[in-house]
Amino acid sequence: MGVRLAWLPPFIIPSPTEVIAALVRDWPNLMHHSQVTLMQALIGLGIGVMIAVVLALIMDSLPLIRQAVYPLLVVSQTIPTVAIAPILVLWLGYDMAPKIVLVVLTTVFPIVINLLNGFSHVDQDAVQLLKLMGANTWDILKHVKLPGALPYFFSGLRVSVSYAFVGSVVAEWLGGFEGLGVYMIQKKNAFSYDHMFAVIAVISLISLLFIWLVSLIEHFSMPWLHRDTKRSHAKKGT
Repeated sequence: MGVRLAWLPPFIIPSPTEVIAALVRDWPNLMHHSQVTLMQALIGLGIGVMIAVVLALIMDSLPLIRQAVYPLLVVSQTIPTVAIAPILVLWLGYDMAPKIVLVVLTTVFPIVINLLNGFSHVDQDAVQLLKLMGANTWDILKHVKLPGALPYFFSGLRVSVSYAFVGSVVAEWLGGFEGLGVYMIQKKNAFSYDHMFAVIAVISLISLLFIWLVSLIEHFSMPWLHRDTKRSHAKKGT
């Protein structure tokens, strides 16, 4: 609207129709670079999830480890991503390695914090009951803690998914040969802002798609939760 009313010059902010036209015209290039960014983000996210789950389990089982590691995790989030990325590029080169490491660093924290929060909010009466029945740590984890912490895990995973793609693109800005971040910088330097906004649209669409996939997996992973929610809504309706 601002562009059409001449409030803003079109060479600074292109109109939506120009962005859509650039998206259609440049679709093959966008898909090629999207594959690179997507691969980096998914590999980093997968590694980050595994590290986060293991770290959360260790921190929940060993209070001393939790007291030592938790402050370090919090401090790590105060360091801007754009400050870490150049260092990783210097250390690991311009290939996929620094992008994957940056994605791992940005995705671990939300999952660890949410899982620890979930473990602390499980039904303590159920935990005590299992202990009285002679259950070991694995039994308590399997039957009480993990099922109880699943909603918290998926909440953290949704945040980490969005962080994964943003982290991958930021790393590509500062060094790389392919990917949506590299392509965006190329279009910015060429003053092709309609193509640059098309890249932004693709990044947003990919992030929204994977957040939706996480919600879908959550729905099928916790059928009991959604069944209870439907029952509570039915009771309120009556």
